[in-house]
Amino acid sequence: MAAQMGSLYSKKEFRSKKREVFEDILEERRQSSDLRYAMKCFTPVIYKNLTPCAPSAIKAIVLNSVELQYAIKQISLDSGESCEIIQEQAAEILDEMGHNLRMGAIRFFAISLSKIFKRLFQKVCVNEEGIQKLTQAIQDHPVVLMPSHRSYIDFLMLTYILYTYDLALPVIAAGMDFMSMKILGELLRMSGAFYIRRTFRGSQLYWAVFAEYVKTILRNGYAPIEFFVEGQRSRTCKTLSPKFGLLNVIMEPFFKGEVFDTYLVPISINYERVLEESLFAYELLGVPKPKESTSGLIKARRVLNENFGSIHVYIGQPLSLRSLASGRINRSVNNLRPRHLPQQSSDEVQLFVRDVAYKIELNQIANMILSPGVLIATILLQNLPEMSCNGLVEKTLRLKDLIEAFGGFLEWPDNMSASRVVRSSLDLHSNIFNVVDGHVSLLNHKHTGALTEDLICKQAVSFLICASYRNQMINVCVRPALVVLACEIVQSIKRVEIYKYFTFIRSIFSKEFIFFPGLEDKDFEEGCFILSKCDIIHETPSEIMVTEKGSSVALFLSRMFHPFLEGYKLACTYLLKKIGKAFTEKEYISGMRSFITNLILAGSCKCYEGLSSDLQKNTLGSFLALGDLKTIKSTDGITFCVDKTALKRTAEKLGLPMFSEKLPMAHL
Repeated sequence: MAAQMGSLYSKKEFRSKKREVFEDILEERRQSSDLRYAMKCFTPVIYKNLTPCAPSAIKAIVLNSVELQYAIKQISLDSGESCEIIQEQAAEILDEMGHNLRMGAIRFFAISLSKIFKRLFQKVCVNEEGIQKLTQAIQDHPVVLMPSHRSYIDFLMLTYILYTYDLALPVIAAGMDFMSMKILGELLRMSGAFYIRRTFRGSQLYWAVFAEYVKTILRNGYAPIEFFVEGQRSRTCKTLSPKFGLLNVIMEPFFKGEVFDTYLVPISINYERVLEESLFAYELLGVPKPKESTSGLIKARRVLNENFGSIHVYIGQPLSLRSLASGRINRSVNNLRPRHLPQQSSDEVQLFVRDVAYKIELNQIANMILSPGVLIATILLQNLPEMSCNGLVEKTLRLKDLIEAFGGFLEWPDNMSASRVVRSSLDLHSNIFNVVDGHVSLLNHKHTGALTEDLICKQAVSFLICASYRNQMINVCVRPALVVLACEIVQSIKRVEIYKYFTFIRSIFSKEFIFFPGLEDKDFEEGCFILSKCDIIHETPSEIMVTEKGSSVALFLSRMFHPFLEGYKLACTYLLKKIGKAFTEKEYISGMRSFITNLILAGSCKCYEGLSSDLQKNTLGSFLALGDLKTIKSTDGITFCVDKTALKRTAEKLGLPMFSEKLPMAHL
């Protein structure tokens, strides 16, 4: 597998991105007329100077395409319905799905978003080199924009940026939730959104229409296509495991030789303060997500009085699909088969699509621009319930140096003292941080008296918001931290034993963090390399030892990941002691939440992160992948049952004392 990866996997480069020039696109908006900006002469850079195609014409091309007509005939043969009826159904799907890009709507959003962004954000910074590379890519090839997804602002922000720089506006894959929003749903459609269902299961026609719609836009270069490879917003600010369906469709025209090349553009969008932070925390604790509605958006206008800091948008190096596929995919196998015939993706193609998706996400992670608030959140979570402001400033400076040494990119004001930088970040996040008498505490975590379920919920909300900011940084540290964690748990200096445990803990956390599949050895080498470079460990061909100088940093790194380790231990304990029959995911999440809440009430646990439905779902996924759980399909859906023998082995490796006397663990 490692040999196969070739150009897809690249070892982390340790370089400073501070040399990159970022432009604050709001600066000009604060100094000139928003109306003039919205009504400017818009002559965008487009693919090969093509004349833009009207949305109605795109629909006609899709409906009359050989590919869709073939699919309609096959569905007619299978179902017995006439082709005319199925054709009408396809037209209805297209009407529901298709974008209706209109310059009037774009100009409306240009003036509206300018005013909103100036109220909400201090800066919106874009890397100039990224814009230059994107401009060239759009001129030469069909382009697919693939941003990270942390907020609803993401897709509006990208269109706003492309309009600002006179680049072709994208058509954007959006969930059906937005379509039901009165007025706004149609405005979004007219700004380039095309609406797709969350699942296509059971609808062969819907999939055929959707795939042909996307491929028509791509192969003709009518507009850049934008979609989120994560599939949905990340409620935890960790990158979610990629989804492959739309990426498969995007690649098909290249595999069939219908386009010479396609450029995939990873884009990292990082928020100093996330607009939906509280909403996400409550969702993770089981509070249903409010339905998207125009009235709800209007009611949320009070946020315009708050400060959400800065946004950094890093447009990454466009990736040539042709270059990525070189030596991996043999496209000649498609030459003897008519292009309109549907093809089942080979195992070779499926692996390639998977690898490209992970490469995109790892690029997004590598180019995230971190704020001082991320460092503060990480430090405070290890020093609850409070710490002194002076101590926080000192530790923040140390962590800043460490993260930069690890290859992370920090946006740190050079013209401000460290104490002012920290104070400014605390003020920005005053909804979760308290500053009283020279001490900083997490909201609701400094209290007297007995704990109650209501107080635990309030504490969990502030904890999960704080953890979401720590999570922005966690992928910078994950490989070296897992090496340190392995050293700590196995209590050995033998390299082979540390590597063995590293691979185990990496597999356990495969749903939590993004790792390139099958490259445990490279991740281990990278983690060791970073630690050695920073003098945290001393390594020989057969041994790894934490240095005296690096012991405090090693402890900090391992503690950063203890909440995840404890969460998985709690999941093991719950599954082994509380479940004796088949259960659904919903029952598991509800039971786990009650189990951990009771432990916190009893004072025997402080793992608030274990209350998160994200971690709970990830434990199910990990244990299922390891064979500790089995699935059963029934009329009620999918249920799970525990393989207790297998799960006990996992629990022993995790260090649960009831199964192992040798391995230590943080108390439950």
